[in-house]
Amino acid sequence: MTLTWAQLRDLKCDGLEGAADGWGKASNRADAGRDRIETQLLSGLRETQRGEAARAAVGRLRQMSRNLSYVYTECGLLRTTLNSLAHELRAQQRALREALDDAQALKFTVHGDGSVTYPAAGEGLIDGRPLPGGTASTGDALPGLHAPSGLVAPNPNVAKAQDIADRVAKAVRTAAEIDWRYAGILRRLKAEEGLRVPDSTWQDAAGDAAAVRDAARGYLKDAIPYDASPAERNSWWSALTDEHREEYLAVYPDRIGNLDGIPALVRDAANRDNLQLLMGKLEGRDDAKSQTQLTALREIDRQLRAGSRPPMYLLGIGDEGNGRAIVSFGNPDTAKNVAAYVPGLGTSLDKEFAKGDLKRARDTAIGANEMNPGSPTASIVWLGYDAPQVSVGDPTGNLDVAGKGAASAGAPAYNQFMAGISATHQVGDPHVTAIGHSYGSLTVGLAAQEDGGIPGADEVVLVGSPGTGARSAEELGVGREHVFVGAAENDPVTKLPNSEEASGIGTGVVGGASTGFVLGAGAGPMGAAIGGAAGGVAGGFAGYSAQHAQTDKSEAWFGTDPAHRDFGANRFAVSDGPRIFERGHDVAEAHSNYFDPSKDQMSADNIARIVSGKSSEIQQESPR
Repeated sequence: MTLTWAQLRDLKCDGLEGAADGWGKASNRADAGRDRIETQLLSGLRETQRGEAARAAVGRLRQMSRNLSYVYTECGLLRTTLNSLAHELRAQQRALREALDDAQALKFTVHGDGSVTYPAAGEGLIDGRPLPGGTASTGDALPGLHAPSGLVAPNPNVAKAQDIADRVAKAVRTAAEIDWRYAGILRRLKAEEGLRVPDSTWQDAAGDAAAVRDAARGYLKDAIPYDASPAERNSWWSALTDEHREEYLAVYPDRIGNLDGIPALVRDAANRDNLQLLMGKLEGRDDAKSQTQLTALREIDRQLRAGSRPPMYLLGIGDEGNGRAIVSFGNPDTAKNVAAYVPGLGTSLDKEFAKGDLKRARDTAIGANEMNPGSPTASIVWLGYDAPQVSVGDPTGNLDVAGKGAASAGAPAYNQFMAGISATHQVGDPHVTAIGHSYGSLTVGLAAQEDGGIPGADEVVLVGSPGTGARSAEELGVGREHVFVGAAENDPVTKLPNSEEASGIGTGVVGGASTGFVLGAGAGPMGAAIGGAAGGVAGGFAGYSAQHAQTDKSEAWFGTDPAHRDFGANRFAVSDGPRIFERGHDVAEAHSNYFDPSKDQMSADNIARIVSGKSSEIQQESPR
């Protein structure tokens, strides 16, 4: 059916908004239902029931929660689609009514087909009589503007009538295009029959969300303050109505969940929904990167659903670059102590990150809460940048770790995140610790050296560090007495050469088809003793360490060695860790044990003391 201007004029957009409200209520009910399942029923079952029946009940409740998540998402998409449709049609209604009002004021007549009749007006150049009236319709070449003789003698109403006719036609044509576009979107928003919501359905939901986001760009997305500070974003979110918040969460969970300055509870809720959409999106891909990330997302989803102590909050998730994930154990908006740990070389959104790096953050939270039970701690792992990767088969790629590029890109993003933590904190000034491990310590170090330093940071902890880019702990912005360093005797990364000593970096093939790189003369044979890129790296470091163990050098790869007396930091005690080739241990295992109380209780306890505000109680170790 062809849309007429009369139909557009009389359209009741509040009817569309009323329907949107109904879908919004359905979405909210689904959200309340899944919340009750997750926070009451599942936790109650896990704490009070055992056995096969209890496990079956937990499985069914988890399926129901997943189904309600889907209902919440789809109903929310419907709500925003209808509201966005009403928003866009209202804009065309306004344009039409303004044109009709102008016609009425000029005493023009607008006909049903959109043409506009105008009266005689003006004076003829020859006889001085008023020029005749006429009718203008869209597409006309402004009749009457030019006399055959070439003398200009227009009826002044011609141009006005033509403008009104064109505005009426444009409003109707645009409204018809809007109606057609949204009709297609609404036809897509339907579920498969049945009570289950399989992965394929979430894959479809990801497509639905993409279509609605594109359609609602003018209605919602353009208002998200991407270029504002975290504090300004927090103010923006606080000023929104409940309805608008619900719509942003339903349609843009990825945007809101990853926006620094949004409260932790909101980010967690948004990212749990975004996690389902991301898994749905990656389900439809078969490339290695997508499958690796999908495995990690499934593991994070499993941990979120299983529950943990301290409670787990998903503060960021994404598939860009090597993947993004920010997970907190404990609510950073209400905790007295907040720690944010940056992982290093080789970290990406994979199964190892989802298990190992999340465990490091959780172990720190548990240890800090035990050290100072009256002062709750939230411990965060922040994978908000692309850490350098060690790749088998690409010798030159392994040299990425030798440069500052990834850390320089990550430092401002880390500071933005930390500014968000400050903006959303609810209980005054928290005690904040920035932690960097391995290459992540360079990222933290460069963040600390930016103007203003790391927002809110009281302490800086560096473990397994190849350097921070700084000459002195004083350059890290918190005072040298608040910079703490852990460096295991058998951790080769803490004994890297400086750039001048290592100017002879080369690449070599080790372990047959595997690849590693060599640091320092003579390191190749030791690297060749171990297959794989990690072995080559570790072997190279070991070769260097073996040659220079007796020297007293303050220079590390990135500036002064943080464990050296010239740097001026507090060195805390850690275990030596296994030797580089010790039987029964992973290669360079000493580099990875700092957070694990089962492998290095001394280090884990010292980190926990610093994070919990009890740094005066650490076990100290003499600097190098």
